[in-house]
Formats: sequence, C-alpha cells, structure tokens
Amino acid sequence: MRYTFKPDDCMVITIPLASIRNMNDGQLMPEKFTCVFKDAYKVFLKGRPKELGAAQLSIGIFVICVGALMVQEYGSSHLTFTLPSALFILSGILTFAAGSSPFMPVVKLSFIFNIISLFWAIAALVICPLLDREPPYRREDSSVRSTERMFIGLKVVVSILCVFELILALILIFWESKAVCKPHFNTLPLISIKQEV
Repeated sequence: MRYTFKPDDCMVITIPLASIRNMNDGQLMPEKFTCVFKDAYKVFLKGRPKELGAAQLSIGIFVICVGALMVQEYGSSHLTFTLPSALFILSGILTFAAGSSPFMPVVKLSFIFNIISLFWAIAALVICPLLDREPPYRREDSSVRSTERMFIGLKVVVSILCVFELILALILIFWESKAVCKPHFNTLPLISIKQEV
C-alpha cells in the first residue's frame, strides 16, 4: 500500500514519552510538547530579497535612462530593447515588497515577474547587438566616428546591465522557488515520541 501523505520535516512535533504515560482519561494530547515549524518564507529571506530588489529597481531605471539617451541621439528603434526594462523596475518593487512582508501572494507575484524579467533579459541580450543606429548622414569625419564609438559604448552598457539583470533574476527565482514551490503537497507533520532520561 502506498502512502498518500508523507512528512517533510516542515513541522516536527516532539512528545515526551512520560507525558503520554501520565495522561488522564479522555485527554487526547499531553499538556507539554514541543513543535518546531520551519517556515519557507524564512528560507526566502536568506536570499536577501530587499537588497536584490533594490538592485533590480536601480538597473531597470538605469537601462531606461540609457535607452532614452540612445533614442534621443540615434532614433526610436532602440525603444524595443530598453523600454520593456520597466519589467525590471516592477520586479524590483515586487521583490522588495515580498522581502518586507510575509504576504505569500506578493511573493508569488514577484516570482512570476522575475521569470518574465529573466526571459526579457535574455531577449534584450539577443536584440541589442542586432539593432544598428540610424545614421543621420554619411560623412566620415571625427564627429561621426566619436558618435559611433559612443553608440557602441552605450549598447555595451545596456548589454552588461541586462547580464546583471539576468543574474539577479536567476538568483531571485532560486530563492523564491524555495518559498513558493513545494516538492509534495500532501504533507503531514512528523511526530516523534521522545523518552526522557
């Protein structure tokens, strides 16, 4: 026969053997026992979500600022990989909020947005090198070469920030999955009877 429930050590109840022997008639539980509860939210807090959320927020704001500079100088086609960085800002806000209060729907929402941010960071890393600037003119002088170097430098900065966002999203997904995902949903507390010496 297969068990449908299994203990996962999230709740361990320890009952002293002497208290079972000394129970009165009609008493279902002894008066003194210990219960240790391992909270998944506390495991999530080990990942330092407030700090990582603030870093995510900062990276998102910085990418949008660099993207605005690129749009102003080189054309609106660069909005495609910089404007959706608002997801990084939203993920950062949600992650910071999830680290501030143990409200599980916020943790789950942060988990979802970090997964979306992870995929967006990968997409931005692919799109960023493919887009070329829109040249306003075709003269070959020093000002054109310097603006070309500046354009390449801004693209490198955006790419590096997207790599940082990718790493942050992976770390946060790892820690949030420990709080949100459970290996087995039909769990019971582990009850152990301890003989007092």
